[in-house]
Amino acid sequence: MNPMMTRTRVKVCGLTREADVEAAVAAGVDALGFVFYPKSPRYVTPARAAELTALLPPFITAVGLFVNETPEKVAETASAARLSLLQFHGDETPEQCHAAAVASRLPFIRAFRVKPETTAMDLIKYNNVYRNASPLFRGLLLDVWSEVYGGAGKVFDWSIVSAETAHQAVLSGGLNAQNAAGAVLQLRPYAVDVSSGVESAKGIKDAGKIRAFIAAVRQGDAGNSPRE
Repeated sequence: MNPMMTRTRVKVCGLTREADVEAAVAAGVDALGFVFYPKSPRYVTPARAAELTALLPPFITAVGLFVNETPEKVAETASAARLSLLQFHGDETPEQCHAAAVASRLPFIRAFRVKPETTAMDLIKYNNVYRNASPLFRGLLLDVWSEVYGGAGKVFDWSIVSAETAHQAVLSGGLNAQNAAGAVLQLRPYAVDVSSGVESAKGIKDAGKIRAFIAAVRQGDAGNSPRE
């Protein structure tokens, strides 16, 4: 392993069970995501999320995923669930994201749902708009466009992600143990985000798949293609 290799951060999203939280922590995850969108099969209540975040050791980030919620509701949920980062995945404007982050006293990331016609410059412009709108903005989470909020579990065209965008971005959408090493090797994102790619059923994580996914990310960090 190259001692100078980068270390891509790993977020596992959509946690609903204690066993899955413990498995992710044991595997070396950096962040865990909890979905507060009631229409999602991975939805948890703030009270349930609080039970799960209470299991986290230091330096693992608890992220809350929200879709078109009011700043007041976001702040209430963030406090009850003991979150440390917000993720906005709906139609929120930069101003609305900033207002919710201020109300919660937490930083945030913004999901960008990539369409077939999206260009590299679109990502750069979108990132700059949010960065200029709020000092609490920490980066984009790049996912594929879908009519459904919260992620579709599909891959988008990675070639539109420039180095200028990738180094501060979270790559999401259709990632699994089979393609994670290649994604990391090609893009060098700051972090990757996985949900359905490590599940045995919606909202039910598989410990073996989590371990395999993180191992694949580390393979990409080391500069090895999946075939090496």
